[in-house]
Amino acid sequence: MPERLFTLHEAQALLDDRVRELAERMVELRTELRPLERRWQKLVITVGSNGGGLAAEEANEMRERLEEGHDELRGLLQEIADLDVQVKDPDSGLIDFPAEIDGQPALLCWRVGEPRIAFWHSPEEGFAGRRPL
Repeated sequence: MPERLFTLHEAQALLDDRVRELAERMVELRTELRPLERRWQKLVITVGSNGGGLAAEEANEMRERLEEGHDELRGLLQEIADLDVQVKDPDSGLIDFPAEIDGQPALLCWRVGEPRIAFWHSPEEGFAGRRPL
């Protein structure tokens, strides 16, 4: 099935209606989960070597929070993908909308914190090749 192509107007409307909120939550969730993930990794190593001295209840709460967070993140990523929008970096909220510019494949590029879609790049260039619209 061919990839959906967005006009700038369609991409901006979808961003404003649905994607911005999902992407902002995705970045917020990643910011919350990163320190927990690092702590969990250290805990797994420590417990494997000497028991870690961490109460089982605290370890279980941490594991449950990570599982809940990862489940929510997977749901957000799937919801965005179901809209035919590409998540390039969940940590920064980098999102691409497939498009065509001057008859060539292009990606309309937006990141959480930017007010509007104002950049694009070719699929080969990626974020480093962003150019103003």
